[in-house]
Amino acid sequence: MGRRFFFITRVPDEPGSLEEAASVIRAYRGNINRIHYDRRIDPGTVFFEATADEEMVDRIREGLAAKGFLRDSLPAPGCLRIAVYLPHRPGSLHELLGHTTAAGANIAFADFDDSGEPPHRLTFTLTLEDRATAGRLLDVLKSRYRIEVLESAEGKDGLDDTVFYLRFADELRSILGGGEEEFLLRLLHEVNHIVQELERRGEDPRTVFASILATGRTIRDTCGPGFYADVQRFSPAGDLALTCIQPPCGGNIYLLASADHLLMVDTGYGIYHDDLVKAFARLGAGDPGRLSAILVTHADADHCGGAGLFRAPARLTRASLGCIRARDRAFGSRSEGLVPETVYTTLINRFSRFTPPSEIELLGEAGEARTGDFPVLARFSFGGYPFEVLQGLDGHMAGQVYLASRDLGVLFTGDSLINLDGLTPERRSFNSLAVNLITSVNVDRDLARRERAGLLALASSWEREGLPGGGRCLVCGGHGPVSVLEGNSLVPFGKIERYRP
Repeated sequence: MGRRFFFITRVPDEPGSLEEAASVIRAYRGNINRIHYDRRIDPGTVFFEATADEEMVDRIREGLAAKGFLRDSLPAPGCLRIAVYLPHRPGSLHELLGHTTAAGANIAFADFDDSGEPPHRLTFTLTLEDRATAGRLLDVLKSRYRIEVLESAEGKDGLDDTVFYLRFADELRSILGGGEEEFLLRLLHEVNHIVQELERRGEDPRTVFASILATGRTIRDTCGPGFYADVQRFSPAGDLALTCIQPPCGGNIYLLASADHLLMVDTGYGIYHDDLVKAFARLGAGDPGRLSAILVTHADADHCGGAGLFRAPARLTRASLGCIRARDRAFGSRSEGLVPETVYTTLINRFSRFTPPSEIELLGEAGEARTGDFPVLARFSFGGYPFEVLQGLDGHMAGQVYLASRDLGVLFTGDSLINLDGLTPERRSFNSLAVNLITSVNVDRDLARRERAGLLALASSWEREGLPGGGRCLVCGGHGPVSVLEGNSLVPFGKIERYRP
């Protein structure tokens, strides 16, 4: 069978270079499983996956390295935009270009006209593969010519697409706060794979790259000083308090407090943990030290990514645990193993500091009991009121569950039923980024429609006087405001207050 492995090559932008790289793989009996090269993105970078006998893998890498093709690091790219005053003599431009060529610089822009003012002034932009080389070239040029530095070696605006992947990797590095080269190389390889797959579906690769970076930056910039939340508070019964917290990005966090216990439904992203704990205290929503349990509705990072940071058991289904362990949000569905799903899971987990639950209580298997269209997985009492955990139909994600209390008129619906119209423009924009990368947040759209219809029917059937939603069921969706039904539409219910640290 051999071992499947990947590598990233930097090949000269000239005829025959790709064939030369492939010949090295062939020489050591390697079989190419995947190749992706798009000159429109980066004319010097090619991604390979290959299979070879174990002892040949290193020889292939060594052969590529000997030709200068193997990329084993991702240096921060450098840029120089300078004006050089050339001596007025034959060969002066050729001499200058000898220095830039020796440094491996690529000229992205050049402007020279000896009839201009001032004469003999050449303005050009150079892109280099690392900032150290850019600095050394600048020193060489300063020692030989009168120059003006128009942009420093650390600038990015002048970088052209000859180092697109280096620039992209540098952006990832800044979002992640660092990262070892081996990890960044693998992440870049996986990102390229999702780009290749979505290109086949007609997606613009620039949109893919932009969505990845926007996702990472938005999550990073909305924690700490940038954190805020929209908060709703309810009293489903005289001795119970329900708090809904919508963080800037991702899923809602619900806290249900009784006199003696605290139950959390979903945790938000792991990166928000410290901000959320501070918010709980300031809002008087509950002390995490009193947590009895965390109910995980499903295994997306924005719903369980902070579970391992709380000292409380996480209750979830076996299928949700499978999604977490497989690092594939499509695990257990007909979309399982698809490249966009697995790569998106890797990216969002890394951006959001995914910390899976360490203390786990698996929910049981479904029996014959049903509530509406949904099998009952578990029944328990909280604060003296009965609750049921209902099994979803695996339309949004395998293993998703709902939490329901007919007596209280409260229904936690995960991501199967949410008030999309109630999302703020910022949250709506963030949610759209995922769609750009995986085309649909539901792993099975037909089942997702059935789930939504079943939940709407259930909420509608519970309407009666005395419920906390003005006689209507409180629909606590995985995103957006807590809402009630008006006809078949969800409308926000209760006061929404903005929390800031």
